[in-house]
Amino acid sequence: MDFSGVIYQFPKEIKFLIIAFVCTLSIGFYSGISFVKSTTNANPTGIEQRYLGNEEDESATKMMFKKSEGEIMTTVHSHILSLSVVFFLIAIILSTTEINQKLKLFLMVEPFISLVLTFGGIYFLWKEIHWMKYIIMISGFLMTMSYTISIFIIFKQVLVSKKLAFI
Repeated sequence: MDFSGVIYQFPKEIKFLIIAFVCTLSIGFYSGISFVKSTTNANPTGIEQRYLGNEEDESATKMMFKKSEGEIMTTVHSHILSLSVVFFLIAIILSTTEINQKLKLFLMVEPFISLVLTFGGIYFLWKEIHWMKYIIMISGFLMTMSYTISIFIIFKQVLVSKKLAFI
């Protein structure tokens, strides 16, 4: 069954619902990204210190301690569960858009791969596998880019008639 381009045929009420949902979801998503930036300084050292602490760094302006196993497991568990639902819902909406099939498949699947790499990486970083901080950073960036591109496509195709579409 081909859903490509069906988004143009949705009634105005459904399009409005999609816009409201994606806007609200994006506020939550990007506020989470903002929180990550403020707690890690968006760099590998900050990521490492966030989960492993910085007690031995005498130049630290804010003392941080290694997260407990319970804190790590709660973070990994809750983020994988909640973000997988977020990405699933965005993928369902994206499936109704009219874009290149390979790009669509990539945007629908990539966030799930990055989700496992990011939060699995946090767990392995906590287990003292220090190079995982780079995997966390790269996969987190890819996850955010995939989400951003997906919502841009969804907004564009919900708000523009099919006659004007070019993606």
